[in-house]
Amino acid sequence: MENRQDIKFMRIALKEAKKGKGYTHPNPAVGAVIVKDDRILGKGYHKRAGMPHAEREAIKDALSKGHSIEGATMYVTLEPCCHYGRTLPCTEAIIDKRIKRVVVATLDPNPQVAGKGVEILRKNRVEVKTGILEKEAKKLNEDFFVYIQKKRPFVHLKIAQTIDGKIATKTGSSKWITGEKARRYAHRLRKEATAVLVGKGTALTDNPQLTVRNYPSKKQPLRVLVDKSLEVPLDFKIYSSDASTVVITSEIAPSEKIKKLEEKGIKIIRLPLKEGRFDINDILKALYDMEVMHLLVEGGKGIITEFIEKGVFDKISLFVAPKIIGEDGISGIGRLGIEDISEAINLRIESIKKLDRDLYIELYP
Repeated sequence: MENRQDIKFMRIALKEAKKGKGYTHPNPAVGAVIVKDDRILGKGYHKRAGMPHAEREAIKDALSKGHSIEGATMYVTLEPCCHYGRTLPCTEAIIDKRIKRVVVATLDPNPQVAGKGVEILRKNRVEVKTGILEKEAKKLNEDFFVYIQKKRPFVHLKIAQTIDGKIATKTGSSKWITGEKARRYAHRLRKEATAVLVGKGTALTDNPQLTVRNYPSKKQPLRVLVDKSLEVPLDFKIYSSDASTVVITSEIAPSEKIKKLEEKGIKIIRLPLKEGRFDINDILKALYDMEVMHLLVEGGKGIITEFIEKGVFDKISLFVAPKIIGEDGISGIGRLGIEDISEAINLRIESIKKLDRDLYIELYP
């Protein structure tokens, strides 16, 4: 039975964890709170990979205020680590400081931890309770769970369309389908991503910057351009110095242009073409090797369709504007070869938000 106090303090720990969302990749966002006699003694969150974990931040916070944490309870949103990585194991710090009880929201999917952290604490006479607000904690780190369990980035598709499913008029005009509030929300999604990916078509049509501008952020996501023959001009915004850019290209790309891009500090990844196209799994493997945990795919239609067709996506963020373009407009998703309604791809609606005049729909496979 979950007690109300545990839920109350775990909510505070989750609030702490959210402060690190988007900054900790390839690590999860984690928050911790230390409580004694129903009083919060210290709080902390994981700020960035390589920096102290949430548990050690909370311990440091409590000790800096002169509190004794012996016999206290720690609330932590993810199972404390028990292995030596870029930082020391958090289980050691908990045992060392004689924390009596640890309440964990969810176990860590990382095989190096996966229940071992809880086991070590219990062996050292620390009382451990798990599963408090587990659903919320897993949702917060949905990208980390996919990255660890599927050994590929979490694939997050973003589509902005009219009510009749169009992303542009027949001439390609699409600025702006949605309003200011929806665009600000889209920048928040960029802030939470490790990388933002577009295809050559979107780059040529929209000349996007692909940076976080309308939302507070201490970092910029990596920009990923898929351009097999390097058709995007060198002076386009995707190559600006505002953020790092990676170009996925092929053996048909001109070596002179590769040289010029490399001189600009652009990373080039050459991948094989299969029947004239890249294999989505090859792209994901290359990005996984670069520690891209959360990939936000912003289009265009061809790339989005390919991810959907292959069934390689974990989430869709759909922005819908109350506008009608008509059947001669450009659809957000291309041909999938579906002939019978029973073959349709079914999605689950997680949430719907109203953003001024627009709707934001969060969908999962």
